[in-house]
Amino acid sequence: MQFRDALTDPSNRAWLLQGKFGLEKEHIRIDSSGKLALSPHPAVFGDKLANPYVTVDFSESQLEMITPPVGSMHQALGFLETIHDIVAENMGDELLWPQSMPPALPEDGSQIPLAQFSSEHRALTEYRRFLAQTYGRKKQMISGVHVNISLSETLIEKLFISSNSELSLDTFRSQLYMKALRNMLRHRWMILALLGNSPAADKSYRTMCPDLPQVTPNTCCGRNTVSVRASICGYKNNEDFVLDYSDWPSLHRSVRDLVDAGKLVHEKELYSPIRLKTNLQTGDITHLEVRMLDLDPTTKVGIRPESLHLLHLYMLWAIAQDEPSTFGPEQQKTATQNQYHCACCGFDSKIVDVDGSAFSHSPKQEVSNFLSSLNSFIPAGNESYSATVLHYQNQLDSPESSPLELSRQGIHSEGFIQYNLKQAKTNQQLSKQQTFRFNGLEGLELSTQLMLREAVLRGIKFTLLDCDDNFVQFDKNGHTEYVQQATKTSKDNYATILMMENKLVTKKVLQAAKLTVPLGGHYTDASQAKSDYFRYESKPTVVKPKSTNFGLGISILKENLNQQHYEQAIDMAFAEDKSVLVEPFVEGREFRFFLINGAVEGILHRVPANVTGNGSLTITELVALKNQDPLRGKGYVTPLEKIELGQAERLFLETQKLTVDHIPSEGETIYLRENSNISTGGDSIDFTDEIHPSYKRIASLAAKALDVEITGLDMIIPDIDIPASAENYSIIEMNFNPAIHIHCFPYRGKNRHLNSKLMSFLGF
Repeated sequence: MQFRDALTDPSNRAWLLQGKFGLEKEHIRIDSSGKLALSPHPAVFGDKLANPYVTVDFSESQLEMITPPVGSMHQALGFLETIHDIVAENMGDELLWPQSMPPALPEDGSQIPLAQFSSEHRALTEYRRFLAQTYGRKKQMISGVHVNISLSETLIEKLFISSNSELSLDTFRSQLYMKALRNMLRHRWMILALLGNSPAADKSYRTMCPDLPQVTPNTCCGRNTVSVRASICGYKNNEDFVLDYSDWPSLHRSVRDLVDAGKLVHEKELYSPIRLKTNLQTGDITHLEVRMLDLDPTTKVGIRPESLHLLHLYMLWAIAQDEPSTFGPEQQKTATQNQYHCACCGFDSKIVDVDGSAFSHSPKQEVSNFLSSLNSFIPAGNESYSATVLHYQNQLDSPESSPLELSRQGIHSEGFIQYNLKQAKTNQQLSKQQTFRFNGLEGLELSTQLMLREAVLRGIKFTLLDCDDNFVQFDKNGHTEYVQQATKTSKDNYATILMMENKLVTKKVLQAAKLTVPLGGHYTDASQAKSDYFRYESKPTVVKPKSTNFGLGISILKENLNQQHYEQAIDMAFAEDKSVLVEPFVEGREFRFFLINGAVEGILHRVPANVTGNGSLTITELVALKNQDPLRGKGYVTPLEKIELGQAERLFLETQKLTVDHIPSEGETIYLRENSNISTGGDSIDFTDEIHPSYKRIASLAAKALDVEITGLDMIIPDIDIPASAENYSIIEMNFNPAIHIHCFPYRGKNRHLNSKLMSFLGF
């Protein structure tokens, strides 16, 4: 099967990097001193078999993180990083060991705790007992990263058509993946040379590898060791089995023969560095799994994006590469020995060509040629994959800056345990700085990202139905919920949502419930609204669309109101809606009450967009400076929004007789808007525990009046310390889509964990 021409055909290049991608990663849990944690699997992650993202591996002390298949390597790595961060945040004082080779293990390996399961899953525990007896518990503690890659079905179909094959499409697909598997196994030493990163082991592992030299009292490694994990004393079967790789049925049959002969207890016991995965129902090949990657202790997640891009290109290269006539016993032995030689000594080893002959040039040059050939599989304009090839070419030229060399230097200078313990602590600190993003899904609004993070923590499977609309399906134990933008759920009926969307209807319903709302005029014609200027002349006034959200089209004309400003505000409101409300401005501070099931779960005071002067910078410059805060962004993917200097802000400055070029004095605060929406650059301050409880009761009554379960209620209160009365508060709005992130990550105050409370309310 020849595919080089088809893979490099311009008409097919758009599909080369498409497909499905998933990651699996193991980590050992350790205590703060670097010793193996003997505590049970963290209860916060629930049932270790039911959680699709966080489970155990061989040992109770060994976590496994799993991503679902996603549409890009970027998403897969981001998903894995998010799982990693969530795990790190919820481990108490424990840490994640960042190295593939385990930390100091008990001399008596029997003290390493096997993963425990309920009686109905006793077979899982028994299988681990078998592994412990056959391979030793210490060897089973070796960890790593598995990368799952499937080709785009469109690409497969295009290759099928161009091949003029007489095979069925399913058979063709199987043969395509088989060719990729054979060539990837043949040349796997090259990937090991570029990505290997377990150059040493703790002395407690030496019983599993007596030939590993001991360079310090506690550290064992060779001078040029690339990967102990991939070496002859690493994660492998006791025997190097020969299999039939001629086609998929033959490969599957040869593995079954090993099981029938008692050489394997189960097919999954075969520790192949690369293997094919199938659909359990149909038996058809679905993807390829690369299982030979070491954890990279120099990066928090344990694997770099460049590594994933390289593996992806490697698979395409393997499909395009010509094959020798066979991949029989001798060729398999050569490929395996190349792996062991490279793992032991890198380029300074007896690596040979696939036929067993010496290279016409050095192994290092062979890898360089391989890297150069990868460019032909990169579509024009894909900078990340192009940068990957350049990255590894530079690494060949300057190996001293490679992750492997950095690990090696750190281990030699500090010792195996101390170096990796330091990396573990650094990684944990980095994880705790990333508590609001769902990496790889940064395009979703932040409130939705927080719900997805909570789903991972609770082991709730989620499906993104529409990313643009932030529409998600959640599933667990037969229970399904559909949620849009975090707070639009099945708990609220359609009529309730329509009432909250319509500010006029909201006012009338609340008035009927004897709750205080601002009075004012309602207009469907801009000229009529403008002709009523005399009613509001010289009075603080609010102009807002009847049905809008996020503060769009709202103007608060508090000072120096004139007809020009009023008419501009009317035009801005009608630009957002065909119906407009004009109301008297209510004195006091504005508070956002977040309610779930009638209970107030969070209260924020939202300070309007503002800057504080330093006596030298203009308002424009101060805005630019404040917008540098990493908590500020655009598109509701950060806790705070960047401040704009648009028409609304300039108009409000005019009412203060100021311009954007004004230089505020030292400590002087300049407000850029009257309305305090976070969506327009405001600051959020938590007041949940400080406000008089009577206002919470008012908010609950309002939610009951509209029969709403999830809402954000905006209330003006002059004095939060005195009890509520009809004269000292006003409900100005109720929102059917209130953001939760502002309560989870306020500018100042406590995290109210609304994502957790919402998930509980949804029945998870």
